Amino acid sequence: MADGSSSPAGGSHESGGDQSPRSNVREQDRFLPIANISRIMKKALPANGKIAKDAKDTVQECVSEFISFITSDKGVILCRASDKCQKEKRKTINGDDLLWAMATLGFEDYIDPLKAYLARYREVIDIIIVNFNILFEYVLVRQLCFFLKLFILLYKGLPIQFV
Repeated sequence: MADGSSSPAGGSHESGGDQSPRSNVREQDRFLPIANISRIMKKALPANGKIAKDAKDTVQECVSEFISFITSDKGVILCRASDKCQKEKRKTINGDDLLWAMATLGFEDYIDPLKAYLARYREVIDIIIVNFNILFEYVLVRQLCFFLKLFILLYKGLPIQFV
């Protein structure tokens, strides 16, 4: 902002000022939508509170960098989780590995809420899997009944009518 650039990333689109590896990525693809950032920020303020545009831009960039820090293929948290899996001779990184990595990097305040979220997510997934299995068994039984009836009709030599 102080350098006179037109984007929070530090370089304008026209000049190609940002020479980072992400310079070929459009700003709107790199950052979270500013409307979402504004909405979340406003929830923490009184109803008549105002937020300056540069404050929104700064938070937008920080939040986007934080997400990149966690999720990118060169992200520190992902690398730590990957190293942990390699030491344990596992090939799959799971949510617990990411939480462990976050704790080792000083993000302890996030661990308990994320553990609760992860536990709830796993419960919901288990419910979905159980319901899918019930549905699948129902469909399988229906198909089996249909084929048994078809077989009986064919065995008795009766005409088959498809509706």
